[in-house]
Amino acid sequence: MAKSHPFFALHRQGMIRAGVCTPLVTVADPAANAASAIQLAQQGDAAGADLLVFPELNVTSYAIDDLHLQDAILDATEAGIAAIVAASAKLKPVLLVGAALRRNGRLYNCAVAIARGRVLGVVPKLYLPNYREYYEKRWFASGLGLTGLDITLAGQTVPFGADLVFAASDLDDFVFHIEICEDYWAPTPPSTEGALAGALVLCNLSASNIVVGKGRERELLCAAQSARTLSAYLYSASGPGESTTDLAWDGQGLIYEQGELLARSERFELTTEIVYADLDLERLRLERLRNGTFNDAARHAGHPETRFRRIGFEHQPDFADRGLIRPLRRFPFVPNTPSRLEEDCYEAFNIQVEGLRKRLDATGSKHLVIGVSGGLDSTHALIVACKAMDRLGRPRADILGFTMPGFATGEATKANAWALMRALGVTGDEIDIRPAARQMLGDLGHPFAEGEPVYDVTFENVQAGLRTDYLFRLANQREGFVLGTGDLSELALGWCTYGVGDQMSHYGINAGVPKTLIQYLIRWTVQTDQFTGDAAATLSAILDTEISPELVPADAEGRMQSTQDRIGPYELNDFFLHYVVRHGLRPSKIAFLAWHAWRDCEAGRWPIDFPEAGRNAYDLETIALWLERFLFRFFQTSQFKRSAMPNGPKVSAGGALSPRGDWRAPSDSVATAWIAELRKALP
Repeated sequence: MAKSHPFFALHRQGMIRAGVCTPLVTVADPAANAASAIQLAQQGDAAGADLLVFPELNVTSYAIDDLHLQDAILDATEAGIAAIVAASAKLKPVLLVGAALRRNGRLYNCAVAIARGRVLGVVPKLYLPNYREYYEKRWFASGLGLTGLDITLAGQTVPFGADLVFAASDLDDFVFHIEICEDYWAPTPPSTEGALAGALVLCNLSASNIVVGKGRERELLCAAQSARTLSAYLYSASGPGESTTDLAWDGQGLIYEQGELLARSERFELTTEIVYADLDLERLRLERLRNGTFNDAARHAGHPETRFRRIGFEHQPDFADRGLIRPLRRFPFVPNTPSRLEEDCYEAFNIQVEGLRKRLDATGSKHLVIGVSGGLDSTHALIVACKAMDRLGRPRADILGFTMPGFATGEATKANAWALMRALGVTGDEIDIRPAARQMLGDLGHPFAEGEPVYDVTFENVQAGLRTDYLFRLANQREGFVLGTGDLSELALGWCTYGVGDQMSHYGINAGVPKTLIQYLIRWTVQTDQFTGDAAATLSAILDTEISPELVPADAEGRMQSTQDRIGPYELNDFFLHYVVRHGLRPSKIAFLAWHAWRDCEAGRWPIDFPEAGRNAYDLETIALWLERFLFRFFQTSQFKRSAMPNGPKVSAGGALSPRGDWRAPSDSVATAWIAELRKALP
């Protein structure tokens, strides 16, 4: 594998590496603090950082009170900035440093953007806190309303004002905005307009002394602002070395992207530190592209892009392979921490239960009819149905469960189906579909009817179709309706028999739940005692069963038909599905992310103690193979099945495929463009 190939470069994948710095400062010593900033900038350069954010007033330190108004300090501050600018000439990262600067007889609390020996611009703080322990209006003037101005700094005349966004001329989407500390505690943070003006990265240089609970408040604000503005948010608070005359400092650094924490620093550390994360700017741009509300907000705000000055700079990206510093979930439909897993499983399960409860209540049906195979999907649909009946105060016996053995039905799955129905207290029955299947195959002149072992798609679909046909006729006969069991993953791949087959039902309860999440949901119901005793034991046994449609008899070695051998591992397919539907990423980008997520099996890497937590590893060739097949199935061969899918509740924010919901697409599309992009980009 040629690791020097552009495929492996962050910049080729629409990403940049950002760092949040916690320097060791010396009170009122700009020369020492400039040297500390330069040292961290050199570390960031070695780590491949594109952007480094320092704390508020880091060149002087923050808590120096009236010393801010001394010319000696102010002169030294400008000299310190000049030293940082000179040092930056040989460094790759854009540096955002904090300094108090004089302009036109006033002193401003500023952020200075520096890149490759050039001051890009200076942004003054807008909101100056002057309550409780804060006295900033004693020293500083506000930058509110300052637009179209300039300032002379480090021998350069550069833009100055609250109307600046910065954009790399040679790296798409690298556009950032700067605000300072109190600005984002304000009801109207300046970064909101910065985002509406096109900035994808929002940066906050903060001092922010620490009191009990304030760390959580900062995280809340970073998460909320990044989620609301569809952006990345970088936050750096002052740390070791600040004056503790009346205050204390913890040095909290945070990096969020669209509401999700990517990195945080160790607080109360006595060493200097940079925390890094790779920001997916392409994903953020695509999210804004599909979010009409974001554009409406820009229009309501008078299109801030017309008021902001866009300061261009040449970033000179190196396109080197620097790995990936970014948490990547192998199972993007499933939370990756135990606490969130509990909460999300509770929500997902109850979304399904409530959807079915309402449908049962609305139809007034006497019975609910479901095929029970002993596999994952029908098992999950059945336990959801039981809880819906419980919530309605109706007996579970009103659920009519049918196991319908065919030519390849295994004794173990059939036994599990019966054990589950008995344990749950539903009305169970069995219909052997083999005689009817033989009759139909004979009527078709199929070789199997003459004893030949021909197991083609007709052989498989005759069985699948008969099962659904029986269920619909049973629903007619018993005054009920058919509960579908097919899941989101199968709909994405078209792994369902169209029409009178498992693609159709009166209500598709699992249509919004991917295969990987279903496994977690079933296990969650056991671990949280939703079902106990024999029911729990049977559910655990079903989880340990190989996923198979059981339509083709076992081979000479006794191996059963394997779904994942045919269509690929569900854990990969669900990964692909999430990034195609939820984010619309290029196939090569999806392969890049999948490779980083699945290329190794580090012990302890996955905190959730479930077998489904993913102990497999896949190389890039394997990922590309299954991704290409996924793209062909998803875009070219299966949309017509989704265009005619029955009702069913959306469950995951990762997306759904209903033509009345998240996904609208033509049934006669081809996959050529997606497959060509993947093949062209791969090494």
